[in-house]
Amino acid sequence: MKELGEYLKQSRIKNGVSITEACEDLEFSTSQLENIESGNVRAFKDVYDLKDSIKVYAKYLGLDSDKIVDEFNCFLFQHTSKISLDDIIEAQKKKNDNEKKVQSPYTKEYKEKFNYWPFIYGGIALLLFTLLLYIIISNVNKVPRRVDELKGFEERNYIYEFTY
Repeated sequence: MKELGEYLKQSRIKNGVSITEACEDLEFSTSQLENIESGNVRAFKDVYDLKDSIKVYAKYLGLDSDKIVDEFNCFLFQHTSKISLDDIIEAQKKKNDNEKKVQSPYTKEYKEKFNYWPFIYGGIALLLFTLLLYIIISNVNKVPRRVDELKGFEERNYIYEFTY
């Protein structure tokens, strides 16, 4: 980026434009234009605003703005491709931790809880059905005891005579 900023500065000097004159024409602050010419990317909060400012400045100097923006994109790609994925994730976490979310009850996302009650009721119903089926089957196949016919059997003294 320093090379690109230096190229823009040399083009401005070559055109005979002072930095204050360029700032007045473009409605940039002096510090903003100085940061662009020195290649100080960290002075800008938004990369897209910086990119637009560079494009406007290149047009003002009579340069090929698309070529200058391509150079800036190359720099940006090289700069961002050196950032590790862990650093990006950590920065995202810090950003999320710093933001306090205000949510209304209408837009708040709720986690769905797993509902166990249908399984519990189903298990109880299956258990009761099995118990009822066992009781019915055990009573249907059962031959009733004939208690009336055998009543008093012990009281009678039968004498059996066996003949051979």
